[in-house]
This record gives sequence, C-alpha cells and structure tokens, in this order.
Amino acid sequence: MDKLDRAILQILQTDCTRPVAEIADQIGLGSTACWRRIQKLEESGVIRARVALLDGHKLNVGVVVFVSIKTTQHNADWLAQFHAAVSAVDEVVEVYRMAGDTDYLLRVAVPDVAAYDGVYKQLIRIPGLADISSSFSMEQIKYSTRLPLRYAP
Repeated sequence: MDKLDRAILQILQTDCTRPVAEIADQIGLGSTACWRRIQKLEESGVIRARVALLDGHKLNVGVVVFVSIKTTQHNADWLAQFHAAVSAVDEVVEVYRMAGDTDYLLRVAVPDVAAYDGVYKQLIRIPGLADISSSFSMEQIKYSTRLPLRYAP
C-alpha cells in the first residue's frame, strides 16, 4: 500500500459515493488507474463494504447501551452458540471479545429502556452467562467510522 492507496482510502472513508474520476483528479491519477486500485483494495479485503451511515435518532434507535458480559464458558462450541445468539439480535450492532474483567462487550441500539429490556431478556436466555451489566450512553462525544491510515503497511 502506497501513498496513493492511502489517499484513495481517506477520500472513500469520508464519502464513498464520490465518482472515481473526481477521486482520481484529487490525487493526481488517471481514472482507470484509480479504479484498478480501488478494485484491488476491495479484492484484498481492505475495503470491506460500501455502506450508508444512518442517523439512529431519526430512525428511533438513538439510545445506545453498552452491555458487558461475563461468561462461565470458554470453549469453542459455546463460543459458536454465543456468536449465533447475539448475531440474531438486530439491536446488537457490535460485539467484541475482550481481555480483562469483561469477556464480551456489546453495543446495542434501541428506542428506549423498555426496548432494551426486551433485548436483555433475549440475552439472559443464552446459557453460560455469569453476569450482564448495562451502561446507557448519555451523550455521544465522538463517533467515526474512519480508521487512521498512518499505520497502514
């Protein structure tokens, strides 16, 4: 990955709907060469998807809940079952396996506390959980889907 690839990625992270010709002009590259680079970045998996970022408040899912889960299970079969169970809950928008006191951290998007209670009741049906702790976000200070590119190889 060179500086042109990084420049392309920086632009696409800001607005992936920009025409290839516009991106090419901005970085001083021909349109065909720019398109080939984008294709290679997609094929290699650096670009995972091109998506629209939606406003949770306008879609009535503006309440963000961070859910810390501790488990009594640490085996491959349970892990697969857990992954399937949390993936099936639409309100769970992110899941992380953690090091430290918490085994898993989930980000949940819901309209209100009552809706979260429904999600909580789904989660507690998963066998092997020792503790579920929920924290409600009061304010989003920073949110970005842009990754820092200065570390890219």
